[in-house]
Amino acid sequence: MCTGCLQKEYPDRGNTCLENGSYLMNYVGCANCHQRDFVMISSKTTVDEDGEELVTYLHMCKNCDHIIARHEYTFSVVDDYQEYTMLCMLCGKAEDSISVLPDDPRQTAPLF
Repeated sequence: MCTGCLQKEYPDRGNTCLENGSYLMNYVGCANCHQRDFVMISSKTTVDEDGEELVTYLHMCKNCDHIIARHEYTFSVVDDYQEYTMLCMLCGKAEDSISVLPDDPRQTAPLF
């Protein structure tokens, strides 16, 4: 993928996991055609294996079809938690875990 199109490789996004879209704040412009235009999404695939959903796609320059980055997003349910991860040179790296229960046991204060 292309480091010349980005401000920073794999920026830390905390718990912001994108299933689709692009993090344009990290995009400086196409290193191939030197234009700063919209980033297109292509070759999107969704695979569901063993309860894990994997979404992958390519970020491409709208003008010259230059490949900027490959985006990977995963979703799964582990025990009582929904687990999300994202790894992309443009959008960054992130992971999140959300309880499927009404009250997240990790958020409750101990009684004693």
